[in-house]
Amino acid sequence: MSIGTLCTRDVATGSRETTVAEAAKQMRHRHVGDLVVVDESDGRRVPVGVVTDRDIVLSVVATGLDANVFTIGDLLLKKAVTCREDQGVLECLQTLRANGIRRAPVVDNEGGLVGIITLDDLVRLLATELSEVAKLISREQIREMKTRV
Repeated sequence: MSIGTLCTRDVATGSRETTVAEAAKQMRHRHVGDLVVVDESDGRRVPVGVVTDRDIVLSVVATGLDANVFTIGDLLLKKAVTCREDQGVLECLQTLRANGIRRAPVVDNEGGLVGIITLDDLVRLLATELSEVAKLISREQIREMKTRV
């Protein structure tokens, strides 16, 4: 299964100039814990970072900074780590683990934003697949009992 089929396509985004207060309001309104920060380039939204509710709390709220003055661009510390939509689940999971992150923007072959993948998405997938394996084990045991009687 490719990450492109698993990711959330309706992504909350903001520009580098979006104030922290505006970002927090958008997160609250959309019931999400992050915004993908994008630059517009040739009609594409290119991810340049991810800002989380935790980033806002630790970097702005807890330090007493004005959320109406600072922007989410001010909170970006490093280049965005992304996964390609054609990547497999394992490869994406390895990318997240190697970078110590819980979420990543998903991009197409040209680097344009197509979605976001989170650790929660991957855990749900793995839980479903493990459930199917457990059902197989139970069914196999029942079949064996019926054939040995």
